[in-house]
Amino acid sequence: MATTRLTLAYDGTAFAGWARQPGGQRTVQGVVEEALAVLHRGEPTPLTVAGRTDAGVHAWEQVASYTGEPVRLRSLNALLPGDVAALACEPAPDGFDARRWATSRRYCYRVLAREAPDPFRRTTTLHWRHGVDLEALQACATALAGTHDFTAFTPTDTEHVRFTRDVLAASWTRTADDVLEFRIEADAFMRQMNRILVGTMLQVGGGRRSLGEFVALLGGAHRREAGPTAPPHGLALAGVSHGDGPTPWKDSVPTL
Repeated sequence: MATTRLTLAYDGTAFAGWARQPGGQRTVQGVVEEALAVLHRGEPTPLTVAGRTDAGVHAWEQVASYTGEPVRLRSLNALLPGDVAALACEPAPDGFDARRWATSRRYCYRVLAREAPDPFRRTTTLHWRHGVDLEALQACATALAGTHDFTAFTPTDTEHVRFTRDVLAASWTRTADDVLEFRIEADAFMRQMNRILVGTMLQVGGGRRSLGEFVALLGGAHRREAGPTAPPHGLALAGVSHGDGPTPWKDSVPTL
C-alpha cells in the first residue's frame, strides 16, 4: 500500500502533547487523525510521528507518516483547527516510517533575556528577568557535542532503557531583539531532555553553577544533580532529517 509523509506545524499551547491521551484530552495526534479520517471516508488513519512533543511544546516542522494515499493539502487544512497547519502531504518511499527512518531531530528553545516582558512572545518564549552570561551558555553548548550519558536530564521515572545520545550540534545565540536561542540537533532525545538542559544551563549562565559542574553531569549523573525543568512554551521541534541530510534552520515563528 501507499505510504504518505505529512509535515505539520503547530502551536502546542492548548494541546496535552502530541500523543493521544486517555480521558479525551486534546492532542495534536488526535485532531490530525480525526481530520484524515474524514478525508478517508471514515477509515481510521493512524499516524507515526518522528518526535513526540510534550504538552505546551510547539513544532515548526514535525514529520508524521501513515499508510494510505496523500490527501489534498487545502482540504486537510480546512478541517484542522487554527493552531495546527499541514505544510506538506506527499508520497513517501515504500515502508517509510517517520520515527524509524529519522536520523536526527532539531529543537530550538527561546529565552527573552530582559526586564520587560513581550506580550507577543508570551506563549513561545521564556521570559528571563535574571542576568545571564551568553559566553557561559555557549561553553555549555560546546560541551554537549558528541556522545554522552544524559541520565541527569530526564525524569527518574522513565521508560527509557538507553540514556546515551549523540549530539551533532548545539549552540546559543542572541538575536538583535534580546532573544537567546538554544539550538540542538541529535540522533534522538529523551523526555524533557532539552528543557532540563536549558534549566541547568541557565544556572551556569547566571553564575549559580560552574561549567565544570555542568560537564560532570554528562557522565550519567542522577537527575537530582541537574537543574530545574524549563517551561515547555519556549521549546519547538524545528525539524527532522530522514537520511537525506539536514535541512537549513528556519525561523518559522515570526518575530513581531
